Amino acid sequence: MSEETDFGFEKVKTGDKAARVGRVFDSVAERYDVMNDLMSAGIHRWWKAEMVRALRPRAGQRLIDVAGGTGDVARRALPRLEPDAGGAAIVCDANPQMLELGRARAIDDGILAGIEWLAGDAEALPFADRAFDLYTIAFGLRNVTRIERALAEARRVLRPGGRFLCLEFTPAVAPLLQPLYDLYSFQVLPLLGRIVTGHPEAYEYLVESIRRFPPQGALCELIAAAGLERASYRNLTGGVAALHSAWRL
Repeated sequence: MSEETDFGFEKVKTGDKAARVGRVFDSVAERYDVMNDLMSAGIHRWWKAEMVRALRPRAGQRLIDVAGGTGDVARRALPRLEPDAGGAAIVCDANPQMLELGRARAIDDGILAGIEWLAGDAEALPFADRAFDLYTIAFGLRNVTRIERALAEARRVLRPGGRFLCLEFTPAVAPLLQPLYDLYSFQVLPLLGRIVTGHPEAYEYLVESIRRFPPQGALCELIAAAGLERASYRNLTGGVAALHSAWRL
């Protein structure tokens, strides 16, 4: 039998998942950032700010933001990287449409230096070994076909002493929040997706992919198994999301 993996609650052939995820993001790209604001009531902005605060980027460092979409995390980090001092942020995403939207918005905002936009696969990054000081992935690890390969690539492209941070939704929240969270996830989000994007199935996949994602402790174990050290996590907003941290030592 062919190897299978999860696509939400559905089992699909491993070789088919990337294309199906790509079609999901193609369908919502134009309204993706608007939906992020609406479905999280803007809290995703605080989560990403917390990610950059924990990252502590410094002048002259090189950051790769994998599954970076329209560049939210990279743009937050860029001033601290100080492009004039040689710092740079690379936004790497499998979806060219998301990258083009991000690039256009950056240009409109006058951000012309220090940030690059590159289509690439998280499981096979188009960069040399030890090319970056910092690696971030926000709400993207759920969508890769093989989490282990993506984590191994994170370690490969980090320099010794490099920092890894993953921001991701979690499959379970604080017990008191769980009933309300389930109602919102399975009933409200798809309806909101239908109204705003016309593609409720994209947000059904979002909810299902969260439920199939490893819980915080299990993800720490996967991070450690990939050779990244001092893996730890911090829950955000009652465990709706978690920030995982590790180092290449």
